[in-house]
Amino acid sequence: MTIAEKTGNTREPRRVTAAMVAAHAGVSTATVSLVANGKSSGRVSAKNEQRVREAIRELGYFVDSIGSSLAKGVSSLVVLVAPDISNPFFAKVIAGVRSVLASDYQLMLSVTDAGVSPSASETRKILGLRPAGLLVHAPSQEFLDEIGGNLPMVALDAPGISPKFPAVNMDVAQGARDVVAHFAAQGHTKAAYLDAITGTETLAVRREAFLEAAGDYGIEVLPSSVASSMIDVNAASTVFSQQWTIWQEAGVTALGCATDNHAFGVLHATRGLGIRIPDQLAVAGFDDLPYSATSNPAITSVQLNAQEGGRLAALKLRALLEGKDPEPLQSMLPSSLVVRGSTVIGGDH
Repeated sequence: MTIAEKTGNTREPRRVTAAMVAAHAGVSTATVSLVANGKSSGRVSAKNEQRVREAIRELGYFVDSIGSSLAKGVSSLVVLVAPDISNPFFAKVIAGVRSVLASDYQLMLSVTDAGVSPSASETRKILGLRPAGLLVHAPSQEFLDEIGGNLPMVALDAPGISPKFPAVNMDVAQGARDVVAHFAAQGHTKAAYLDAITGTETLAVRREAFLEAAGDYGIEVLPSSVASSMIDVNAASTVFSQQWTIWQEAGVTALGCATDNHAFGVLHATRGLGIRIPDQLAVAGFDDLPYSATSNPAITSVQLNAQEGGRLAALKLRALLEGKDPEPLQSMLPSSLVVRGSTVIGGDH
């Protein structure tokens, strides 16, 4: 039974138009449009704005974005395709995007599985909403080729894609090298790496840079000393617990982690196993999440400026939306290593 049948109200709901609001408030439809779309500042008097808002509330009016997009061929939606938005890293990305686009565009999130490259087939479903543009985290070149077309699109943290595609990347390779250099400075000669089970290029770059730098610094990382798990605290804890006996026998005293979530999982496991951090094992992560500074011990981590990355990506997208070429087409944000107690006793630099 429908709600209409339950209530006895079988009339079709009346569609409230801007013209009806204008008549109710005694203003023009242009004034209603300015107020309803948040563009009234300096253009509509406070008295008229109040009258329009009261009319909107009384009549239950809302802007028909779908109808508008059908008429114009494009909506005011900007879609951010990203994994695991519960991760504080992406909260910062969103804040950066909104600082540039919030006044003119509505931000919509399309969520993929944690650490997984976005799917072209899934993303294509969103195109039915006629978004103004896309911001895509860690896409593959294959994804970009499949989506194609004239839709304005900017990639975030996507090393390895064509230099002709608008993107904002983060220097994760340098971050991985900084972790290894730090381990070497602390006298470590045998290390392990806890990777993510993912197909994203950015995480592959972190791993390869870590292993290459380890070779350069004379730190041994055996094939058996590289393991992987989902980007999940419990999964990382489980994998570390399974690997620790092998790593301990190999003389491992330092562990690089693909993300801070992996490092959190390692710390959780070490408590149960009675492993002293950093005395027996130094642990470093990636992303420098807010909790990394307050965990016990605090986690040494590669800091990536997620908010600035979101802001720069949004600026490039806005340029595309305005028919301009982003300058520069691709940007690289530096990383920095924040040293804390998980690698140095009393460390916090």
